[in-house]
Amino acid sequence: MTSVTDTAPARPAFRLTRALQGLERLIVPALLIAGWEVFARSGVLPPALLPAPSAVLHALGDWVFGFDETTQTYSGHWLRDALASALRVFGGFALASLLGILAGVAIGWSRLFEKTLEPTLQMLRPIPPVSWIPLAIIWFGIADKPAIFLVFLGAFFPVLMNTIHGVKTVDHNLVRAGAMMGASQRQMLTDIVLPAALPSIFAGLRIAVGSAWMLTVTAEMVAVKSGLGYVLWDSYYFLRYDIVLAAMISIGLLGYLSDLGLKAIMARTLRWQQTTTVQGRAG
Repeated sequence: MTSVTDTAPARPAFRLTRALQGLERLIVPALLIAGWEVFARSGVLPPALLPAPSAVLHALGDWVFGFDETTQTYSGHWLRDALASALRVFGGFALASLLGILAGVAIGWSRLFEKTLEPTLQMLRPIPPVSWIPLAIIWFGIADKPAIFLVFLGAFFPVLMNTIHGVKTVDHNLVRAGAMMGASQRQMLTDIVLPAALPSIFAGLRIAVGSAWMLTVTAEMVAVKSGLGYVLWDSYYFLRYDIVLAAMISIGLLGYLSDLGLKAIMARTLRWQQTTTVQGRAG
């Protein structure tokens, strides 16, 4: 039996190990930023063409807080721009998730839906979402709707394909056991197939949210007059590459936070799977 005195010394050592692991993850980014700063200040390229990280952080800081208006009309407007992009991302992502999961479950579970729906969807899947931009502008105009439509197209197919894969690869022994116990088709679908397919579905959702951020930036460059993508493209025209890089950092950070949120939801939803894995290893 382990006493409190036995475990107490282990806790600081565990925390130190975790801290060292966190520092290891920062080594490569720190070296890249330091090398970038040195190269940018070496004069090989004009500062306007390759801003140093310090200049990019200064532009980002003024864009967020508006302390000296060096970013001009964008000064202090980062939250508004980020919120505009985030609403388009999550609007298209939510629609793609709902329809992708429903269609994926139907195709993976029913031979009829597989024969009727899948050929058409597989034909549409290779078409790049950006090729829909002219039609999106014609159909929806210059506003949020074309951006949401493009985000939907980029996020839909990863969710669809991973859901189909998850449903089709469910252990057939589980389905047979449910049928032997008298479960209806609806009960087998909701109580056996969907829970077993959730890891694959969440993998599709994580891919889709990254695609959603990429597509909303593309759409904002062409079809919308607000958001992080619009600021990026507008700054490019005025040769403000420090703001361009600040916008790229913002998009990467928000995409990373979106993925972290999905990972947290996945960890809570699939807690049963982690428990089963631990019990299996113990056994």
